[in-house]
Amino acid sequence: MKSKQIPMWLSIACALAFASSTQAAPKVDFPQPSPSCTIKQHIGLTDIEVVYSRPGVKGRDIFGAMIPYGSVWRTGANAATKVVFSTPVKLNGTEVPAGTYALMTIPGKDEWTIIINKGSEQWGAYKYDEKADVVRIKAKPIALQNPLETFTIEFNDIRDDSAKMNLAWEKTMVPIELKVDYVEKLTKQIEEVMASNEEKKPYFQAAKFYYDHDLDVKKAKEWVDKAVAERDAFFTNYLKAQIQAKMGDKSGAIATAKHSMELATKANDTGYVKLNESLISKLQ
Repeated sequence: MKSKQIPMWLSIACALAFASSTQAAPKVDFPQPSPSCTIKQHIGLTDIEVVYSRPGVKGRDIFGAMIPYGSVWRTGANAATKVVFSTPVKLNGTEVPAGTYALMTIPGKDEWTIIINKGSEQWGAYKYDEKADVVRIKAKPIALQNPLETFTIEFNDIRDDSAKMNLAWEKTMVPIELKVDYVEKLTKQIEEVMASNEEKKPYFQAAKFYYDHDLDVKKAKEWVDKAVAERDAFFTNYLKAQIQAKMGDKSGAIATAKHSMELATKANDTGYVKLNESLISKLQ
């Protein structure tokens, strides 16, 4: 007895039906009411990362109403705001060890409490545990002239060793002074590079760093001389003149500043011409 063959069209139909039944169900990807955001900032030698969600005002009264004064706030929406410091930092003068934390706050009309808490993976502030606080810091809110619709965390006024971390929403901004200590670490790195067999060394940058931070001025002078030997430019000579002045060599500093000014004039760099004129005026 011969077996019956299934018609080709029926085989194809069955295959298509099976494939259709195994496909994922369709879905709709709606916009987030409070979009997630990650901000990264490098300050000195420190990496800082903030992960948070950004709610909007949407016609509501925020601080003192929807977010009551005196209560712990997740400082955003959804999960508690997370902050990561790659090195120890200081927030408004209070030291915080390197690590990953929840950034929470207690808003107040005249004063906020900034909380750095170990519970970085918690949702909202529903399971907030005060025992897990690393530090609590006081901060003064500032009234914004122009209301801000979306909650924002940002870094401004960035320097080599400091920045302002601002929390801003609706009519309020809370600035937090952030400081990092990088001098000791960078000094060690410079010393290691200068003692190495590397052919290309950062003579100018190292000399400027030592000059700017009142470190070994003799080393700064040695390195800036090598920087000038590599590149006889107005900016290398201006730094040399500054270092000579710091060492008390007024005549040498004036001569170097005049040379720097000549090079700056040829390069049509009026900024360095004025800098050298000012330095010579102070030394005469």
